[in-house]
Amino acid sequence: MNPQAVNSRRFFLKGAVAAAVTAPAAKSAQAAVSPARSLAEPFFGKHQAGIASPAPKHTYFIAFDMLSTKRDDLIRLLKVWTAAAADMTQTAEQFERQADPRQAPQTSGAAVGLSQAGLTLTFGFGPSLFDKNGVDRFGLSAQRPEALVELPRFAGDQLVPERCGGDLSVQVCANDPQVVEYAVRRMAKLANGIAVMRWAQTGFNGSFKPSETPRNQMGFKDGTINVSAKEPQSMNDFVWVGQEGPAWLRGGSYMVIRPIRISMEHWDEMTLAFQEETVGRHKASGAPIGKTKEFDSLDLERKDKDGNLITSDNSHAALSAPENNGGAQILRRAFNYDNGITRVAERWPPWRQVVTFDAGLLFQCYQKDPRTGFNRIFSKMAQIDMLNQFTTHVGSGVFACPAGALPGEFIGQTLF
Repeated sequence: MNPQAVNSRRFFLKGAVAAAVTAPAAKSAQAAVSPARSLAEPFFGKHQAGIASPAPKHTYFIAFDMLSTKRDDLIRLLKVWTAAAADMTQTAEQFERQADPRQAPQTSGAAVGLSQAGLTLTFGFGPSLFDKNGVDRFGLSAQRPEALVELPRFAGDQLVPERCGGDLSVQVCANDPQVVEYAVRRMAKLANGIAVMRWAQTGFNGSFKPSETPRNQMGFKDGTINVSAKEPQSMNDFVWVGQEGPAWLRGGSYMVIRPIRISMEHWDEMTLAFQEETVGRHKASGAPIGKTKEFDSLDLERKDKDGNLITSDNSHAALSAPENNGGAQILRRAFNYDNGITRVAERWPPWRQVVTFDAGLLFQCYQKDPRTGFNRIFSKMAQIDMLNQFTTHVGSGVFACPAGALPGEFIGQTLF
């Protein structure tokens, strides 16, 4: 066996054991430093971290395609990913001069001196992992959940194939962007020779208190109506897969992720009244039109003195409301993104080629079934949502995120 591979294996086994031993002490000590948010988020548990966990300030989503068609290689990758994730989330990076400097270092050293900053890693399995072009590469097709289907093509989609799909997904979140990047690079290094990076997207949240709804780049509070991660019954009703799913996925969830480019310049030119009518909420407070508090009921049947609906029935708030979708709800966990600038065709006459911001919303949600969650809610929105004048869905992915791993297990172990 390659000496470097042996050293790598020893390193990760050692890291996994160390993580299990040091996690309680680390969490206790770091909680005293940051009472609002412990620096070390638990990795092992009934559910994967990064779903019900408080949304941090930074994220890095990355999808991989398998290069190897060997089942053992897939299992080996999941094992080393699990060990590394457990290590990084519970132990700050250490970097010491190794005995043989002619060998590549085990880690980059980029996070030395930094805390874990609430680091979480969440893993997902795409539809193509179970069946790709009719081929069952890993003997898993019989285990594919009925709900794990490719998303339909929605009205207005301008999806870029290079920003869609993937066999595996890893989402890294933390309150420090350098910790996030360090973790992503470590995952990618471990995948070398087994899987290849397919597409990725970074994201961020504005500075806000954990109890407050963050704002998107359009200036509005994003995610006022949302499943509460603090309510176990709501999470069981709408987010966690139960007895209706295969055994390996129970306690997990389905993630839908879609980068949505927003035409910022055009939006910023709109009057405040038009912006608020489009969203269906007041910009400053987040309250429904005509109300004062963010969490006031929408009361979508309210009318003005002339008999017109106060909240437009094709506003974003009205179309996404549970009462207009048979009670369907999803756990939104969206981030803003900014990739710099790009050249695109305008969506208004004379449809010129212009240089604009490649920025918008990295929309992400979790649900127990995307067919009755995201698909049901978005199908109507894709057709008549007033926001569609300013938004373009450019990427898409759906992944089954298995239940959390317990110490000694690896992510998705019961699938095999």
